[in-house]
Amino acid sequence: MAVLVGKNTKALVQGITGSQGEFHTKLMLEYGTKIVAGTSPGKGGASVCGVPVYDTVAEAAEAHEIDASIVFVPAPFARDAALEAIGSGISPVVIITEGIPIRDTMEIRAIAHERKIALIGPNTPGIIAPGECKLGIMPAHVFSKGKVGLVSRSGTLTYEIAAALTNSGLGETTCVGIGGDPIVGLGFIDFLELFAADEETKAVVLIGEIGGNAEENAAEYIKGTAYPKPVAAYVAGRTAPPGRRMGHAGAIISGRTGTAASKIEALRGAGVHVAEKPTDAAWVLASLVGK
Repeated sequence: MAVLVGKNTKALVQGITGSQGEFHTKLMLEYGTKIVAGTSPGKGGASVCGVPVYDTVAEAAEAHEIDASIVFVPAPFARDAALEAIGSGISPVVIITEGIPIRDTMEIRAIAHERKIALIGPNTPGIIAPGECKLGIMPAHVFSKGKVGLVSRSGTLTYEIAAALTNSGLGETTCVGIGGDPIVGLGFIDFLELFAADEETKAVVLIGEIGGNAEENAAEYIKGTAYPKPVAAYVAGRTAPPGRRMGHAGAIISGRTGTAASKIEALRGAGVHVAEKPTDAAWVLASLVGK
């Protein structure tokens, strides 16, 4: 059983006629994702990879049953695109776009929360249920169906650790990138709750990085709820200097907060097995839950 998306998920691609939208639509279709429609204002009536294109989300939703949306719309227009999907009651909404103004993201997140829409991103590689559905830009070959839920702030490390889980024989139930911006939709705690309720997920991997307090909050949640499943973690950016942004807009240390050391200390204090190297997380879980 996958979390949020699965083999029966019917998806919409917003910005499908753009170069990124078209390129990744082809790859998602090849993976087996059920993409039923796309949108691109002014391009209604066209088709991309055999997928019909509509001018608006409302028109697409009237013609098709749609469960999820993935947004490849450029940053200046991403707010309107996301709100279109949210307004149509589509959930989850996965925003791949990076560089969206923080004020726009705050509005998107507030409205999604109010309407109980699962928002993933922005600036996310997406979500994948191995062997069932891929809504994102991740390289599909590193994932395999299995028993570990993975939630990450880093795209590249997601792929590296997923490959290690695959090679260890554990595999994954669902892998998701929550996004690298300072403000994102669903976070670590939201996915910890979803994985706790998922019968096929036997363990969880958290991939954190410097900046913000998401990892510390997750540690507090794990400790406070006596989390029922083994959790391993890796925190990137141990050698990052204060005040220097490392890759993501949200990965910046300010004063004494947001350091890798503070995150590692909090996670270990909650009983989380923090790996020294990214690939070690897989072997730690293999020893805890078996293959």
